[in-house]
Amino acid sequence: MTTQTIAQLFDLTGKGAIVTGAAMGIGQAIASRLAEAGAGVMITDINPEAASQTVEQIMARGGKARAIHADATSADDANKAVEATVESFGRLDILVNNAGIYPFSPILEISEEMWNKVLDINLKGVYSYSQAAAREMVRAGHGGKIVNIASMEGLHPREQLAAYVASKGGMIMLTKAMALELATHNILINAIAPGGVWTPGTEALARQTEASGIPLEGAMDTYMARVPLGRFAEPDDVAKVVLFLASAAADYMTGSVLLVDGGFQLS
Repeated sequence: MTTQTIAQLFDLTGKGAIVTGAAMGIGQAIASRLAEAGAGVMITDINPEAASQTVEQIMARGGKARAIHADATSADDANKAVEATVESFGRLDILVNNAGIYPFSPILEISEEMWNKVLDINLKGVYSYSQAAAREMVRAGHGGKIVNIASMEGLHPREQLAAYVASKGGMIMLTKAMALELATHNILINAIAPGGVWTPGTEALARQTEASGIPLEGAMDTYMARVPLGRFAEPDDVAKVVLFLASAAADYMTGSVLLVDGGFQLS
């Protein structure tokens, strides 16, 4: 048995990756870490300006990245992203399904339109991009890694997030189903369940919450009281775990769900 060094285990040189919703926040941090490890990263997002800025930041640090305007709900866009990745970097080895939304709404008030939008982006999108990526990995015959960014709310319900928790719970079961079925092709599929992560999206949601008359400070204090590590996660806290799952260090893991919640679930 050949033993790889630590540097070799985490070296992604020559690999091609897709990160959905990677223009900002968690996705941006993931794309940056994968590029730092040597992968060529295709950034998919519906915000082309922000995506281009992320590409520039990665390339300024010596990494390889491209961006494509792609909707997380579109199977056609998923296929285009896969094709663009293979064209740009020669192959596709890694897919990170990161794109997602988390609108708050009481269950008695959530509209059918919003319900469908959340499920389309957070769950259908994972299916579409995973299917497109897996087909390419099977065609190429080299296997690959798929990492789904779920949520701790996919394991434990939270008030006013019915659509979100349904989508993330579904994502976790989809992860397991795909892992079981695609293992024979050496396609390893795992999920990460983050707790609260402070991102531009989180900040915008916090402002929206305050504007609606909900006292934000009290809500923050209540949340923090249940986090043993005493802070929100940073995007890079999630990105580093993605790097582990995408690397050779996780070559005997599939169908797993890793909590990255600062210990929230312990309380």
